[in-house]
This record gives sequence, structure tokens and C-alpha cells, in this order.
Amino acid sequence: MSSPSTSTASAGPFMGPADAARRAGLRRMRIVATSLLVLAAVVFVLTHGRHGGWAYVNAAAEAAMVGAVADWFAVTALFRHPLGLPIPHTALIPRKKDALGESLEEFVTENFLTPAIVQERLEQAQIPLRVGRWLSEPEHAARAVQEAAPALGRAVASIEDEEVRTLLDSFLLPRLAEEPISELAGHLLDGVLEDRSHVGLVDLGIRQVHDWARDNKAAIASIIGARAPWWSPRWLDDTVIDRLYAELMSWLADVRDNAQHPARHAVDDLLKRLAHDLQHDPQTQERAEALKRRFLTHPGVSTGIVSVWGSVQRAVVEALADPEGPLRRRLAVLLEDVGRRLVRDEQLRSAVDRRLHDVAGYVVSAYGREISTLISQTVARWDGREASRRIELQVGRDLQFIRINGTLVGGLVGLLIHAVSQLL
Repeated sequence: MSSPSTSTASAGPFMGPADAARRAGLRRMRIVATSLLVLAAVVFVLTHGRHGGWAYVNAAAEAAMVGAVADWFAVTALFRHPLGLPIPHTALIPRKKDALGESLEEFVTENFLTPAIVQERLEQAQIPLRVGRWLSEPEHAARAVQEAAPALGRAVASIEDEEVRTLLDSFLLPRLAEEPISELAGHLLDGVLEDRSHVGLVDLGIRQVHDWARDNKAAIASIIGARAPWWSPRWLDDTVIDRLYAELMSWLADVRDNAQHPARHAVDDLLKRLAHDLQHDPQTQERAEALKRRFLTHPGVSTGIVSVWGSVQRAVVEALADPEGPLRRRLAVLLEDVGRRLVRDEQLRSAVDRRLHDVAGYVVSAYGREISTLISQTVARWDGREASRRIELQVGRDLQFIRINGTLVGGLVGLLIHAVSQLL
């Protein structure tokens, strides 16, 4: 029988603090189990041949030794050949590690990685509610942003311009060019007009035209003057130009200040007509699609988007790198608001739960087998002795209780048998 010091598995190359603690616990329990065997042997020797009550002690010690040795053999046979002897059906784990890995994989797949079990566990965990409660605390939301912002900044910074250009030229722009958008654009325009969302943009455009005309009288005068007859006297041209310019400015000011001006209604009518034609008129739809394709296939479009992306990328990376910047503060407020909504809104929580259930069910159904094969593949890569050492390190300490119990139970059974034999 190997001593505790020599039979303890040697430290592997990746043994950490947890493994060292397990190894120390295994060593202690081996010493206890072996000490009981030695104690039983000493008692057996000291009481051998004696009569009276000592005969009972001797019988108990003898049975305790038998139980201790038998259970030592059973525990040791799992991991190695006892005493180094190639006894059949010993060193089971080194010889059967591949089958053990496959059995463990099958067990995990059938009893853990099933959609029903995973979805039930997710429902019990109430993940959306817990996440919502955690994020609703301002310090937690700020901490989440603090932890995620550097990684997010590195991820954004790692995107190369050529990757963006390749995505645009190879996938995004060609796909958009082929995707019909006329009917969708018309529907969206209908919604904008119905909500009067375009009024602010029209106001801005009219103000800009008015301000430009006010500041560029000379340019307008030159445009009008270029169309005057050659025989017209200069003073007449100037008078007409001044009059036309005054009328133009008056009209622009009226359009700017009067929300019910006919020109504004004309713009609304034009947009309504355009929205209708984009949805129902084939010729308008074809012209819109042709314009879209011409724009998206122009070589300068992707270059312009990449240039804009470069500016956006730098701005986002710099903003994420600033711990006290507005972007981080805004993200923290956004997460805090999301957390409160998850806590308050049961319907939203239920929707998130359903999405988690669907995703988990799909992942387990589609990839559960691939996930569980990691077990058998990992075990298959292990050396037989290394597998035995790893498993013994995990469960060996508890298995020593079998030896201890075998010693104690064997002694009690031996005492009982001797007592019965004396009665008979």
C-alpha cells in the first residue's frame, strides 16, 4: 500500500491556489484513513490471543482491517493499479476516460442542456427583474458604463476604414440599391405629413432663403439684370430690379411669418402628391428607384460615408474615454431609465423574458450537442494519468470517507459477528 506522501498526485503545471487547497485536503484525509488502518492493526496485534473482553476487541480490530483494506483497494482501483500490480479491472479512470467523458457528455446533454430545463431555470431566475433592480440604482448604472466604456471604445477604435468600405461596397450599398424603397418612403412621408413633423424643416428652409436673399441683394440684382433687354436704359433696369427685389423680400417675409400662407399649402400639397405617387404611381416609383440606384452606385458615396465614419469614430472613442464626459453620463442615465422601466413595466419584463427564452431555446436546440461535446473532447485530449490526477484531485478527499467508514463499519460488524458466534 502506497503511503500518503508517495501516492498523492504530483502537482500539475497549472495548479493554482484552489488545486493546492484540494491537494492539502486530500492528503489530510488520506492520513486520517491510513491512521485508522494502522490503529486497527496495532490493536489487533496487542489483543491477539487474549481471552475475555479482549477477544471482542481483537475481532473488531481484525474486521476493521479487512474493511479498511477492501475499501482502500476499491478507492485506489479507480485511479491506478493498487501497489502497482496490473490487477484486472483496476486503474479504471485512466483506461476508461474516453468512455467516461462520453457518458458525462450524454448525461449533461439529456439532463441539463435541454430547452425545457434551460427555459425553466431562466424563468425562475427572473433575470430582467434582477437586472432592472440593479441598473435602477444610479451608482450601479454608472459602474456598468464605467466597466463597459473602455471595451466599447476599443471595439469602435478597432474598426478599420477599409473594413467599413468593404462592408459598404460589397454588401450594404448593393443591397440597398436592389431593395425597393419607394413605397416605404411614400408611407413614411405620409406619416410625417400627418404628424406635421415637416413644419419645422419648412420653417427653417424659408428662414434660410429669406436671410440669404436679404444678405445677397447684389447677386439677385445681377441675375435679374442679366435678363433685361439690351435696349433698356440702366436707370429703368435699376428701378425694376429694386421693385422686384422689394416684392420678393415682402413675399418671403409673408411666407415666413404666415403659417397659413398659400405657398406653405402648396408645399404640403406637393408633398402629399409625392407621397401618394411613391406608393401608387409606377412611373414615380421607377424614377425614385433609378435616382436611388444612381446615388448609391456613385463611387463617391462610399468614400463620403467612410470619411463621415472616421469623424464619428474619433468623436465616439474620445467621448467614451472621458470618465466625466457627457456621453458616459448620458449612457448612465439611459441605463438607469431602462432599469426603472424593467422594474415598473411588467409587460416589458415579460417581453424580455420571452426573448431570452426564445434565444436560450434556440441556442440549446441548435448548439447544445456542440456545447456538451466540449466535455468529451476535453477529456479525450487528456493523458490517462493526467485525467486520473485531475479527477482524484476533485473527488479524492470525499472518497477517503469510504475508507474511514469501511474501517469503522467493518470493526462494528466484526464485533457483532463475534458476539453472535459466542452466543451460538
